[in-house]
Amino acid sequence: MCATCGCGETHSHGSHRETITLEQRVLAKNDALAESNRAWLTERGMLAVNLMSSPGAGKTTLLERTIHELAGSRPIAVIEGDQETRLDADRIRRTGSPVVQVNTGAGCHLDAAMTHDALHRLEPADGSLIFIENVGNLVCPALFDLGESGKIVIISVTEGTDKPLKYPHMFAVADLVLINKIDLLPYVDFDVDACRGYVESVNPRARVLTVSATRGDDLESWYGWLAGRRAPVAG
Repeated sequence: MCATCGCGETHSHGSHRETITLEQRVLAKNDALAESNRAWLTERGMLAVNLMSSPGAGKTTLLERTIHELAGSRPIAVIEGDQETRLDADRIRRTGSPVVQVNTGAGCHLDAAMTHDALHRLEPADGSLIFIENVGNLVCPALFDLGESGKIVIISVTEGTDKPLKYPHMFAVADLVLINKIDLLPYVDFDVDACRGYVESVNPRARVLTVSATRGDDLESWYGWLAGRRAPVAG
């Protein structure tokens, strides 16, 4: 055991400092690339939002319905992040929306470099709304700026009321929290008011909406939130 930090591992503190320095460099490089992505999006009047959740919270179902119901309002394109398979990208492709799949392998998140490459493969139309569906994970994606204009965290009522307390860093970066699958509330032990309170305790500025991507509950508020997020203006 390390006598100074009590981390349970055997290592020198020189090595520990080197690890922290490396992590800082990785994040600094990512942030620089994210700023480049943001400038690229801004120049083209594009609005990009980053959808983050644990696996099974309903991100892809929400995306499918959103694309169908916002069709014709503005161009929509999607970047799909997953460790393996093209299953989610295939679902999005059936909506008619342009989509690029990014498989991260052992990686647990998308980063700014992956987003840059995906954007240039997509070549979205000027003024597009771009959804970035991140890898299912409530830890790592919170650390990596992609150049997006909004971060959305999606949780479902099947996951437990205290998710915002267990994963505070994720909820601290959220601009919007969607509590999904409220059609299942009669069948699960989930306290919506308590969950709202936990989100507020971690991030008072985040807006919280309760929705059902399958039944359609309050999706108008979700669409209104998107409409209110203006694309950044160049210059």
